[in-house]
Amino acid sequence: LPGKHLRQDRALLGVGAEILACLDEARTVSELWECVRVSRRSNPTATPLSFDWFVLSLSFLFSISAVDYEGGVIAARVEQ
Repeated sequence: LPGKHLRQDRALLGVGAEILACLDEARTVSELWECVRVSRRSNPTATPLSFDWFVLSLSFLFSISAVDYEGGVIAARVEQ
């Protein structure tokens, strides 16, 4: 979680929110990574994001059932 020593754009929860914002449609991991990178470049105060931290955030989203992975694509889980 973000706090005194960890900015929101570096916290798993914050990066996860950026990932979910890019999931307006199902995407491959590569497409999703590129979308997050482009989104980060448009924000001058955001810190650089490593692919490792991106994957860790994606794993976090999968573990809390916020995203689904099927057929090589990732999609935001829609509750019914």
